Parts: sequence; C-alpha cells; structure tokens
Amino acid sequence: MPTGSRADTMDHITASLDRLHRERDFSGTVLITRGGETVLETHRGVADRASGVPIGPRTRFGLASVTKAFTAVAVLSLLPDHLRTLDIPLERLLPAHLRPVDLHPEVTVRHLLTHTSGVADYFDEETATEDWVAEFAALWSDRPVYRMTRPADFLPLFAGLPPHDPPGRRYHYCNAGYILLGLVLEQLTGTDYRRAVTERVFVPAGMRDAGFPAADEILPDLATGHLRPRGPGESWRSNVFAIPAVGGPDGGAFATAADLDRFLTAYAEGRLLAPDRLAEALRPAARIDGDSAMGHGVYLVGEGPTRSFGAVGADPGVEAIIRRYPDPGINTVILANVNDSVWEIDALVREAVSAGTV
Repeated sequence: MPTGSRADTMDHITASLDRLHRERDFSGTVLITRGGETVLETHRGVADRASGVPIGPRTRFGLASVTKAFTAVAVLSLLPDHLRTLDIPLERLLPAHLRPVDLHPEVTVRHLLTHTSGVADYFDEETATEDWVAEFAALWSDRPVYRMTRPADFLPLFAGLPPHDPPGRRYHYCNAGYILLGLVLEQLTGTDYRRAVTERVFVPAGMRDAGFPAADEILPDLATGHLRPRGPGESWRSNVFAIPAVGGPDGGAFATAADLDRFLTAYAEGRLLAPDRLAEALRPAARIDGDSAMGHGVYLVGEGPTRSFGAVGADPGVEAIIRRYPDPGINTVILANVNDSVWEIDALVREAVSAGTV
C-alpha cells in the first residue's frame, strides 16, 4: 500500500479493484467518505449478468448478515419503553411455541445480541467448510426458500436442537439468535419484523432505498446475486434458490452504498439510539480474537485512532462489509454481488486508514 498522498492510495485501491474484476470477476461498489465528503466511489461489473446492466450509485445490493446490525438497533431502541433491560430472560418474552424446546432459562436478550447465547444454529458457520456456499444452499433442498418469509418460519430448523454451550460462556456466531431477536421485536412492537426495522432504523437514518424486497418482486436497481459456474462449460446462476425468498432478522436486507454510509453516520452521531444505549452497543461484550470483539450487534476492531465498528455479511452470491472509524470520521462500504473479493478489498482500505492516507 502506498504511504504517500491520498490520490496515490485511491489509485492503488482502484487498480486492485480492476485486477479483482479481471481475475475473480469482482462485481460491486466501494464507497469511502470522510466527514461527510466522498473520498472514493467506484463501481465494477454488472448488476445482472443476463441484461448487462452496469452497477452504479443507485444499485441496491443484498447485504446478508449486515442486516443483523439493523436488527440490533431496532431491539436496542425498545429500551426502556418496551423492554426494561437487556438482561431479561428470553423465556419471559417469547411464548413456548416461539422459542427452542431446550432453551436454557438464563438466556437473555443481551446473550442473543452478542452471540453468546449458546443457542444451536440452523447453519453453524464455525463448522462450515470452504464449500459453505453449496452447504448453505443445500439447506433449502427440503424446505423451499419461498416458504421462508417470516422469522417464525425458521424455528423448525433449530428449535429442536440442543444448546452447544451454556449462555455467556463464549462468542459463537449464531444466525438463530437473531431470528429469536426478530421474534422478540415482533412480540414487543405488535408489528412484523420488516416494518419495525423500517420505522426504527431505515426512516430515521435516511436510508431511502433500503428494504426487504422478495425474490419474485420486479423492482428497479436490484443487484442479482451471482453464483459462479459449477464447472467448465456451465453457466453463471442467480442465487434465487440459494437464499430465503425475503430477508429477515439474520440477513437479507437490500440497500445502496449511500444508504449504508448514512446508516453509519446516523449510528455514530446518536440519531438511532440514545447516548446510553449507543455506549452499550459499542462496549466490547465478547472477545473474538486478538484484534476484534463483539459489541451489541456490531463488530469492534482495533484500538486507538484506527479502531472501527461495523458489520459484515456473506450469503451465496452476496458479500458486504461496512465500517465506521469514529476518530477520523471515516465510513467505508464494500458491497458485491459475487463471492470472494470483499475481504481483500477491506484489508486494503483498513491499511490505508491506518496509514492516514484516506
């Protein structure tokens, strides 16, 4: 990474994107802002390989598990009017038919937010192999994706599984925990999950193009998630049969890069959560590794002036990483509608922020 001017750094990043586009078919958007001013906005590839429509500023990408950050904000916004404390046991919030059969009685909302609940997952990412795209898609061979439209539809996938840990023992990434948070949100607000997130996150953050479009909706500017050919001579495919038909609490929202930039800024400025709730969200709750920890719905990475918070996501045909570096006021958004590039791009951007050339 060049250590000279900002222009040199941006040239290096765009050259790397060109290489990834050539070598790995990278298709997506990178947006970097500082203090509300755009430092870099660039696009590669197409929103849909069949039509050849190019990706641009208005393209709305699938966000996979970045959606969990929205779920977390919506749940935290329930404090204290709808939810007295994050340490309330889940069994006091959800009726028996809306929770795992062997749920530990001490599992709380806080455990779910911080991935420390010990609840068994319907897709355990800690045991997934390098072929996780095919493994995730295989989930829907016996349970068609078009049936997965509400948080409660996911319960049969994990409700009968025994816990893998007692609550609070360790960080263990859990999609199912966020399904349960979506159910809590529905129970306490009296509305469906997607409306609750729209009202409590998208609208106050000014995320005008964000939402939860269903796979069969014909809407403008939606990026198709692309799956690579399975072998020589085979065609590219969409991810329409590889992910649930509509997004929910653990993943699947759509948004533009600008929407996500607005989300990060609104979050950091305290426009989505009251100051005490924001401080709690950004407090390390579980150590992941030497460089990162889990907050309450966001990942916390690094220390000092280059520390960041944010969210990451990956589904078949979808990758997304968003980060906020509070001290320099930098937002970074990396979105793709094909797998296998965004983590390399994120590493380049993090290095540039660390070098002070953003």
